[in-house]
Amino acid sequence: MKYRLLTPALDEISDAAEFYDEQVPGLGADFIDELDAAITLILQFPEAWGRISKGYRHCNLRRFPYTVIYSIESAEAVLIVSVFHQSRAPFSWKRNLR
Repeated sequence: MKYRLLTPALDEISDAAEFYDEQVPGLGADFIDELDAAITLILQFPEAWGRISKGYRHCNLRRFPYTVIYSIESAEAVLIVSVFHQSRAPFSWKRNLR
């Protein structure tokens, strides 16, 4: 299975990694590693996580307070819509769909 990222999701990932790296050198890389592990699980078991809206699911990272919002586009593809901080408004990820 493959995945693709919306541009706003890629921006969110970059911003988060940069923020963490400014806090502690190397922490941004840890964030990316955990995100990669979560995406790998999503690709292996795309229906394992709960729905948050029609057609969209969420997977929380364990170490960092971030959630991956995604949709299953086909049997071979997942679209990652947002990787957002959990303290943001619950449906702020929908702005990325515009």
